[in-house]
Amino acid sequence: MGYSFSDRRLLIRALTRLAYAKERGLDPAAHMDALATLGDAVIDVVVIQSLVAAGEHDKGLITNRKTNCVNMTVLRRLAEQLSVETYVYWGKGEEAQGVWTSGRVLAECMEALIGAVYLDGGIDAAARVLAKIGLRCEI
Repeated sequence: MGYSFSDRRLLIRALTRLAYAKERGLDPAAHMDALATLGDAVIDVVVIQSLVAAGEHDKGLITNRKTNCVNMTVLRRLAEQLSVETYVYWGKGEEAQGVWTSGRVLAECMEALIGAVYLDGGIDAAARVLAKIGLRCEI
């Protein structure tokens, strides 16, 4: 990812699934869900900011380009390129089923990682990570 966390607890939280946290009796705030919600918003801000900086000013076009640039498939592909699934703390059932092979699961993991980067290093750090891992949105 090209980022070193100052607060390693944020990284661990970003990689901890709710099922794992429940199975281990961890603190209710020890899992990734809130970070995934935050990361989703941060990704949107970074993408919109880059589109505006590149000269796009039409609200509808910005929204369309953001939607095309950032979606479950794109985020999942980025997570797969980083082999995120090998670092996540999966619940037993999730691991047995290989939940990361379908649906939105890996995209949520990617969002959680970006949320953690944002909390640790701010919006500029999140933007640098997204650029480094290959998220590109052009007008």
